[in-house]
Amino acid sequence: MKIAFVSDAAYPWSIGGLEALEHTEAKILAKIHDVHFFSFRWPGMKESFQSNNIAYHTYHDITRDTFYRHGRRSIREAILFSIGAFRIFKYKFDVLQANEFPIIHIPILKLYCIIRRCKLVLDVAEVWDREYWTTYLGGILGNLAYIYANMALRMGDAYIANSSKTSILLERMGIAKSKIGIFSPVLDVLKLKRIKAKGAMQRRVIFSGRLIKEKAVDKWIRIMLKLNRMDKDFNAMIIGEGPEKQKLMGLARSNGLSKKIMFKDFYKGHEKHKLYKEIKLSKVFLHMSEREGLSIIILESIALGTPVVLPTYSPVPNEVKDMCIVEKEKNIPKKLAEMLHSNDKSSYLRNIENLSMFSINGTEKFYEKLFKKLNLYRRAQKS
Repeated sequence: MKIAFVSDAAYPWSIGGLEALEHTEAKILAKIHDVHFFSFRWPGMKESFQSNNIAYHTYHDITRDTFYRHGRRSIREAILFSIGAFRIFKYKFDVLQANEFPIIHIPILKLYCIIRRCKLVLDVAEVWDREYWTTYLGGILGNLAYIYANMALRMGDAYIANSSKTSILLERMGIAKSKIGIFSPVLDVLKLKRIKAKGAMQRRVIFSGRLIKEKAVDKWIRIMLKLNRMDKDFNAMIIGEGPEKQKLMGLARSNGLSKKIMFKDFYKGHEKHKLYKEIKLSKVFLHMSEREGLSIIILESIALGTPVVLPTYSPVPNEVKDMCIVEKEKNIPKKLAEMLHSNDKSSYLRNIENLSMFSINGTEKFYEKLFKKLNLYRRAQKS
């Protein structure tokens, strides 16, 4: 069959959880099917090229600095990406799998599917309510975006939710449960277990992720300040990039933590093993995010043997939360001090059998079931 992935960001040129997920799915499907990927043109990408048997079609040069404006995704770039989605009308596909964001593009893809008798599958990592939309965009624009998003998200023929929590939120929107599949093939557990990290275990708290407001890295830094008051014999590391980076570095500096917290940029592509080694050599991964459909980095940390601490307000689904140490925000510094002094960090790992739910080994089986449900195999054979 001919399958098209549509997303404004493409891994590994743009680092993110959903991007990594779609990359894994596309790469595995490309072993069997004719797979294309339509995206923005991130640094290092050509206009058209092949990689991992995937045909990439890129449009409009983009960088992190232009992708985000004023700490949030640029509306201008979202509109440009959606206009660029009309390029897909030149091709004929059996199925489109599209990232739900930036949402503006969904009706365009639905129109294509109606004309081409194609099926639209939406990748959904987060479902925003009215309150979040108005907080993100302001009162009038936020309410309009909420109404539009609810209309657009109902246009899918099928949905791939990244967790049980996301699936429930889709159902509350009125989407039939029969259309929703829960799937997150984000982990090559065997590969992660083979990662070797030379050097002594660090009494270190680590975080890696996009440096945006929703990740609450400012709270993360303030917790390091409280931890430093009760135990100065530790170090911390933040690995990531984003619009909040300079502000966060300034916050660390103003609180006298410049020498305590090390900032590093994302490791690119083939260097990702260096990120895994940093995590493996750390005592604990602290994740304070306030908005998270499913955090791949949490799963990777657990698979690497490094326990994760979450605040009680963390929105990650229960199947992930059950593997972590969950504490009230005010108690986290004390818990971190305890874990940093422990000689057995594995004692803080919980329910690690849950990792099997996120293994890449189930990808082919999941899509075979999805495509049969949508009668895609029969259609492809007729064509």
